[in-house]
Amino acid sequence: MMAAYAAAKRGQTVRLYEKNEKLGKKIFITGKGRCNLTNGCEVEDLFANVVTNEKFLYSAFYGLTNRDVMELFEGWGCRLKVERGNRVFPVSDKSSDVIAAIAGAIRRAGVEIHLNEEVSSLELRGGRCVGVRMKGQKRPVEADAVIVATGGLSYPTTGSSGDGYRFAAEAGLAVTECLPALVPFEVLEDDAKELQGLALKNIEATVYNGKKVLYREFGEMLFTHFGVSGPVLLSASSYAAKALKKGPLSLSIDLKPALSGEQLDARILRDFEEAKIKQFKNALNHLYPQKMIPVIIARSGISPEKRVNEITREERQALVRATKDFRLTLTGLRGYNEAIITQGGVSVKEIDPSTMESKKVPGLYFAGEVLDLDAVTGGFNLQIAWATGYAAGMSAGE
Repeated sequence: MMAAYAAAKRGQTVRLYEKNEKLGKKIFITGKGRCNLTNGCEVEDLFANVVTNEKFLYSAFYGLTNRDVMELFEGWGCRLKVERGNRVFPVSDKSSDVIAAIAGAIRRAGVEIHLNEEVSSLELRGGRCVGVRMKGQKRPVEADAVIVATGGLSYPTTGSSGDGYRFAAEAGLAVTECLPALVPFEVLEDDAKELQGLALKNIEATVYNGKKVLYREFGEMLFTHFGVSGPVLLSASSYAAKALKKGPLSLSIDLKPALSGEQLDARILRDFEEAKIKQFKNALNHLYPQKMIPVIIARSGISPEKRVNEITREERQALVRATKDFRLTLTGLRGYNEAIITQGGVSVKEIDPSTMESKKVPGLYFAGEVLDLDAVTGGFNLQIAWATGYAAGMSAGE
């Protein structure tokens, strides 16, 4: 949609082919239906949140900054607000308002919108892309330029079936290995499953491959029936996906990152001082959510029936360790139907970063998630989509 808008603004005849029955199905479900459409950070901070090929995005991000995106949508009548972590949402909290804003903009710009029409292949002649072939039609649709903006493999119900990777491969472009990303982890330990539904705030998660730290971040997480999820761990999946294919990884959760081990021990001592004659299992509700207490007790190795005033220093240390280093074994990722984005795609080595045009096939452009680009959660992946779409549209329109 952004590519169509930019190309039409150049005064060109633009046709947008959408195989779904409506525009923006993927946008509709983003941000739990609220659509976190970009991030309000400084432009240079966008790059730090890109996981794969951030240098490639230099020209696109400065060509259509996050501020520009916000101005466009506000100008199209979609009022925005900035929340925690600089996440930008529509004031209405409705993703449908984001879709309505950009759909209205492309209609006003004169874009011809073709719904329920599926492109089956690119039309390539003499080393150029000269149009597309439509499913169920004999004659190709001729064009001076074609922009492929088909997304990845995530959320296949929205139409993301990997068509763009096939189009690229058929045109002779390299496509890197694809993996689900921004996706929950599966874990080995059974006690994690006992915590199903428990959400934790202000934890620090660290993912290790042996001794090597792959990812460390502070924020929110969620225990599920199969493992762990939530913003911090979804972002971790993008850094861990490739390593996890080779074998399990280790996740350390610090439940009290604001306290050092010594400070936590002092805090536990104070709590114990007030509950001297209570049993251990009844003295922990100031420190942990109720659901977590049996799991922490089991991990500390202290008898739940033991009186608090009988607990030794060594046992307290074991409780500190269980709290500061709650270990889980990451065994795998959930599939594409739960992944927010796809990692991998059309190799950026094949694409001109300032125009999004294929270096090998003139007239063929790629934008968005179909490219080997991905970022953490917080509106950054949609910013990649808007910026690369805009660059492709402006260049193709020229």
